[in-house]
Amino acid sequence: MSHCPAVQSEIPVIDLRLAGVAPEEAARMRDAARRLGCFRVSGHGVASALQADMRAAVRALFDLPDDAKRRNADVIHGSGYMAPSATNPLYEAFGLYDAASPADVDAFCSCLDAPPHAREAIRRYAEKTHEMIVDIAAKLASSLGLDCSFQDWPCQFRINRYNYTPDTVGKTGVQIHTDSGFLTVLQEDDCVGGLDVADPVTGEFSPVEPLYGTFLVNLGDVATAWSNGTLHNVRHRVRCVAGMPRISIAIFLLAPSDDMVRAPEAFVSAELPRRFRDFSYEDYRRLRQSTSEHAGEGLARLVA
Repeated sequence: MSHCPAVQSEIPVIDLRLAGVAPEEAARMRDAARRLGCFRVSGHGVASALQADMRAAVRALFDLPDDAKRRNADVIHGSGYMAPSATNPLYEAFGLYDAASPADVDAFCSCLDAPPHAREAIRRYAEKTHEMIVDIAAKLASSLGLDCSFQDWPCQFRINRYNYTPDTVGKTGVQIHTDSGFLTVLQEDDCVGGLDVADPVTGEFSPVEPLYGTFLVNLGDVATAWSNGTLHNVRHRVRCVAGMPRISIAIFLLAPSDDMVRAPEAFVSAELPRRFRDFSYEDYRRLRQSTSEHAGEGLARLVA
């Protein structure tokens, strides 16, 4: 498939220090969320040294023996260790369901016997990125005219490694998908690219190269349903573009604390009637898994 460079060039960098006070910056965030379903953020308050410490901790965890990795149990689907599979043979990941809970972060580190320096990096990184993702969501909602708090929405933390070698260049790291939750904040590998996002008009994929000092924000299926179709759930994939391991670190803001996704009345009108019925996020996540509809198709089953 040919690549469309327009998406890469259009992805704006939103300064979070301005997004809550400068109308033009809020408008840029709103426009990107509606059209592209993704944008970058700067001014996020996560120090570059902490990002580097976290990358080092992640590499140490993935170097553990397989039996140690599997102690990160899959208590809730998608919350634990994912070994390479037939669908995604080059991909493995650790997961933590509640990144906002210090107790859960500590339990995650303890079950893997993470060394003290790695444990401290993971604890501080989880704390700072949770603050960031809640701030991004609140400022995005504000740009749409809503005053919302996302502090008590559950967050999932996922740490990814793509086991690339020179022989795997050109192969798939992770299949085409949308994220199931509200929004994702991603720290990309500082050395290896490979993330592609789909153009919202043509459907063609364009590579998104890492940009130092920024995080990439992707909107998921819950964002589309919660906004009554206003926000775009971006389709993306990962490909092997270099013969070396690639890591990425994602935090997901999932859904309302009561697990029910419903568009606020501010998004509904006679001209824009309610598009989706109320649904449980956990039910929707199970639906995606059972139907293998991982690229947003499941929303069509929830049309009001």
